[in-house]
Amino acid sequence: MAAGACFAADPSSAPLRVGIISLEHGHVAGFLNGGALTPAGGALHRPDIQVVGVVEQDQQLFDKYAERFHWPADMHFRSIEELASRTHPDAALIFTSTAGHTKAVEDCARLGIHAMMEKPMAVSYKDALAMAEAARRGKIHVLVDYETSWYGSNKTAHDLLEQGALGTLLKCVVRDGHSGPKAIHVSPEFFAWLTDPKLNGAGALYDFGCYGADLMTWLMKGEKPESVTAITRQIQPDVYPKVDDEADVLLTYKNAVGILQGSWNWPFNVKDMDVYGRTGHLLTIGSDRVNVRRAGEKEGHVEEAAPPGAPYDDPLHYLAAVIRGRVAEEDSVSSLKTNLTVSEILDAARQSAQSGRSVKLPLRP
Repeated sequence: MAAGACFAADPSSAPLRVGIISLEHGHVAGFLNGGALTPAGGALHRPDIQVVGVVEQDQQLFDKYAERFHWPADMHFRSIEELASRTHPDAALIFTSTAGHTKAVEDCARLGIHAMMEKPMAVSYKDALAMAEAARRGKIHVLVDYETSWYGSNKTAHDLLEQGALGTLLKCVVRDGHSGPKAIHVSPEFFAWLTDPKLNGAGALYDFGCYGADLMTWLMKGEKPESVTAITRQIQPDVYPKVDDEADVLLTYKNAVGILQGSWNWPFNVKDMDVYGRTGHLLTIGSDRVNVRRAGEKEGHVEEAAPPGAPYDDPLHYLAAVIRGRVAEEDSVSSLKTNLTVSEILDAARQSAQSGRSVKLPLRP
């Protein structure tokens, strides 16, 4: 009774009610159960989140997760409309293929449900613009989650640039990759769409190139590159016959350069970046350390990177804070604005790789 009265007096203290849209993205398990994807804990095990239902067309896939997480049958819904009418969620967590994001966001917008999806936002710039228009019409927030958004090391790089401690940003090299979906044994439903160019947009270019495009846009305060040049390769064509598994992208800005490296061929997981300023260099080391070297120093020194403070420490903290008006999206790594630029960069990179030529921005919608 007391708790209920408290929630009635202050609705923002109530758990955020979320619905899960699809289970075909392999990251959904970590998001629900906890791990690197949700530093503050999995959605099923924390007091600030209430999972109210799951939309999944594949009965066998739902049953597999229901058995693992002990879900009752009434957690299962066939459509976002059915979920909305029976459970009234505050937000939807979208775990479809990348191509499925557009319809999911359009459905959410029509019903007034805020949305957060796993990276990248869209398979094309056109799809990203369609989601932005749906969000505008429906007056909803649309956010994109990247594991690297919650890294203390990346925030330290951003903050040192903001403080002028590294000088003006000249070049940033972002490396993201692992040994590939097959080698790390992703689930069959995840592998099926991840290696389909229509459902994923590309291969490693979209799967891992998106991290660098996102971080670079953030560090550049939303500035778009003037041109995008990309080279993609199929190192393992027998494993990934339809998509690239190696991608290198060059972003040219008026006064800076970005280099994005994405791979499904590396011997271990890599998520790091080199930031070169006019007076200093920073290398991120995992999520919680940086190596900083300034002009005149013979060598760098490794520092612990403090974890970001809430709500910038966890995707669900951030989602709730944005929905409840505690923070503004602005130009954050997760914002719709930032990820429209990310989508434009990725689309231009795909066009460049296909044509063998640099592509100028802005793209035509």
